[in-house]
Amino acid sequence: MNHPARLRTAIAADGTTPLIGVFDMLSASVSAQHYDGMFISGFGFAASHYGLPDIGFIAWPDIVAFVQRLRLAFPRQHLLVDIDDGYVDPETACHTVQHLEAIGASGVILEDQKRPRRCGHVDGKQILPLEEYLEKLHMVLDARRDLVVVARTDATEEAEILRRAKALAATDADVVLVDGVRSVDWIRKVRDVIGDKPLLFNQIAGGKSPRLSLSELTELGVDVAIYSTPCLFAAQSAMDAAMVRLKEDDGRLPEFTSSSIGVAECLGLLEKNISRNHGREAAALA
Repeated sequence: MNHPARLRTAIAADGTTPLIGVFDMLSASVSAQHYDGMFISGFGFAASHYGLPDIGFIAWPDIVAFVQRLRLAFPRQHLLVDIDDGYVDPETACHTVQHLEAIGASGVILEDQKRPRRCGHVDGKQILPLEEYLEKLHMVLDARRDLVVVARTDATEEAEILRRAKALAATDADVVLVDGVRSVDWIRKVRDVIGDKPLLFNQIAGGKSPRLSLSELTELGVDVAIYSTPCLFAAQSAMDAAMVRLKEDDGRLPEFTSSSIGVAECLGLLEKNISRNHGREAAALA
C-alpha cells in the first residue's frame, strides 16, 4: 500500500482533509473510529512520552518507534508526522525521514525554527535564515522516495511570512504550512502568494489561529487541516474531572451505566488493533 500516494490523493480531492492529532495508541484508537487520518503531534507526543513541553526534547528514535506501532495497528490511516526541525541538523532530518518512510509514514512536517524551539502557537519563536532552512528542506526532499513533505514556516512578521511562504511554494515540497496564522485575512494572503501549492492549516485550542469549520476552510482554499491536540486536551480535562469525582466520593467508583467505558468496552476498542484482525476487517468492508 502506497501511503504517501493515498495521502496525496486525499489532499487533491475536493474539500479540506482533516488529520486528527494523536498522542498515544489509545488516543489513536479512538480517533480511528471517526476519522481517516492522524497527525502525530509533537506537542502531544512530548506531553505523553516525556511529560514535558514541546520545546525540543523529542528524540528521533522515539518518534520513529511510535509511528511504527501506529502503522501496524492502523494499516489504512494517513499518518502525517511532525518532525519539528528535523531534530536539529540536516543529516539527522534526512535519516529520520528515511526511517519514517520505510515503516509506512504518509508524510512529515519540517519547520524552519531554530533551537530552543517552541510550539507554533506560543511567543518566543526564532527562525533559521531562509537559505539555511531551504538547504535542509532540499536535502530532505532529495532523501525521500515518495513521502509527502510539508514545508512549514514559523515566521511572525507579516512581510517575512509572505516571503517565506512564496519561497517554500517554489520548492518541490508537497504542501505549505504557515503556523500560528492569526486571521482569515492572512489565510487568504498566504493562499494567494503560494499559487496552486496545497495549503495546510493548523488548529489548536487556545492557539493564535481562528476557530474555523472544514466548510469555511474549504472556501478559503485550505487543502489540509491538522487538529494538533483535541485528544490530548480532552483526556486531560476528563482525567482531572474523574480524579476530582473519585476524591469527592471517598474512592467509590461511579455507577456503571450503558454510556460508561469499562473493561469490555476498552478491550473491544483495542482488539481491533491486533494485526490478525485487519484481514477480517477488510473482508467485512468489501
